[in-house]
Amino acid sequence: MQYMQCMKRYLSNLHLFSFFSRPTTLPSFRPFVDYLFWTMQSFRRAVCAPSITRVFQTRAMSSLKLPDLSWDFGELEPVISAEIMKLHYQKHHQAYVTNGNLALEKLADAQHKGDTAAIIGLQNALKFNCGGHLNHSIFWKNLASPKKGGGHLGSGELRKKIETQFGSLDKLQAQMSATTVGVQGSGWGWLGYDKASDRLVVTTTPNQDPLQPTTGLVPLLGIDVWEHAYYLQYKNVRPDYVKEIWKVINWADVENNLKNAK
Repeated sequence: MQYMQCMKRYLSNLHLFSFFSRPTTLPSFRPFVDYLFWTMQSFRRAVCAPSITRVFQTRAMSSLKLPDLSWDFGELEPVISAEIMKLHYQKHHQAYVTNGNLALEKLADAQHKGDTAAIIGLQNALKFNCGGHLNHSIFWKNLASPKKGGGHLGSGELRKKIETQFGSLDKLQAQMSATTVGVQGSGWGWLGYDKASDRLVVTTTPNQDPLQPTTGLVPLLGIDVWEHAYYLQYKNVRPDYVKEIWKVINWADVENNLKNAK
């Protein structure tokens, strides 16, 4: 549709269909067919190609969407209430998706225009919103009802690494809980994987900073400690929320993330 609109506009400007009344405007050595072909090629280069390229760039980049969930909102109760999970997913994550796509559209337009200043100015919005989308997409998969394996760590490579590095699962949970509770303001607690050393790493990121792009660590398990993740149920007692969330950690997903990281 946009291609045809561009074409009509271009042909209108050329007054192509009036050339029969003004044959002298055509080069005498160029047959009409060759001239029409030349006209269409000029039209594509001058008018439509940049516009179409910009449209496809925008559509290709504006692809963030809410992921499907493997559980219903009430399945994680009593650890996390259905009300919290519904608001968290439908409102907060959706906001990151919406604003992330807007930022990506602006980025595509700035790149098309070669506007370096605008590209630089978009970096914070991209990191915050697209990072929020990445982090939450990991978080949802990291959770599972105890009836579906939540809280249970099998006897695979992940358990071996945890026991070798931390001594036991309980000790890992204690260390990661303390680190995560200590996040100042809003952010995330992470169990990451360092490919270079083949080791697990407990760390944190502020705000919605995504783990791998900012630290190089592959995210295996993330705990959201923004207040919207727990306040309606746990108020300002973050330690209680972090203590309880281990009951619904999907260790099978964490194990799978480790396998994919290698």
